[in-house]
Amino acid sequence: MPKMKTHRASAKRFKKTGTGKLKRSHAYTSHLFANKSQKQKRKLRKGTLVSSGDYKRIREMLTNLK
Repeated sequence: MPKMKTHRASAKRFKKTGTGKLKRSHAYTSHLFANKSQKQKRKLRKGTLVSSGDYKRIREMLTNLK
């Protein structure tokens, strides 16, 4: 049986917190900023946690992530 491998694309997008939760960054932060309000751009800067509905699926892709 081969080793389980970490899904590398997911490993680049998600980080584990100290308590084991998964942290992610927001989408819509790369371009077209003239159409977005200052408040929206400010809120998009900050990271957030993965939602409970997606948590199990993403956790399985990150089996070996420290």
